[in-house]
Amino acid sequence: MLKKLTISISIAVALAALALGQNPPAPPTPPDPQVMIQMRVSFLASYLTLTDAQKAGATSIYTNAYTAGQTIQTNLQTSQQSLAAAVKKNDTAAIATLAATIGTLTGQLTAINSTADASFYALLTADQQTKYDAMPPGFGGGPGGPGGPGGPGGAGAHFLRPPAQ
Repeated sequence: MLKKLTISISIAVALAALALGQNPPAPPTPPDPQVMIQMRVSFLASYLTLTDAQKAGATSIYTNAYTAGQTIQTNLQTSQQSLAAAVKKNDTAAIATLAATIGTLTGQLTAINSTADASFYALLTADQQTKYDAMPPGFGGGPGGPGGPGGPGGAGAHFLRPPAQ
C-alpha cells in the first residue's frame, strides 16, 4: 500500500513539474484595423440591415477616421509613456504639461470619432436611426462619444469602441 502511494505521489509531482515548466501561450495578436473596421461594419449591417451603399459608406467613414487618428494616437501613446516616466521622477511640472497634452489629444480623438459616428448616423434611414439609438452601450450603437479598444490612449483604433451614452 505504501509503495502504491509513493508511486502515485511521484507521478503527481512529475506531472505538476511538467505542467509548471510549460511556457505560457503568447497573447493573441489583435486584428489589424481594417479587419476591426470590417467586423464593426458587418455587425452594424446585420443589425441595421444596411444596404451595400451604406456598408461601403460606413467602411469609408471608419477607415478615414482611423487614418485621421493615427498620428494623434501615436502622440498619445508617447505622451502616456512620458507621463509614466515623469511620475517615477516626481516631476510635477512635466506631469502637469503631459496631462494637459493627453487631454488635448484625447479630445482630438473624441472629435474624430464623434464626427465619424455623425457621418455614419447620417447614412441611416429614420428606422435604422431609431434602431441604432436603441442599441445598448457596448454593442456599437448610439451616436457620439469616444471609441476604441483599450479606451483613450489604448492601442488600436479608438473609433471602434462603442460610444458612451
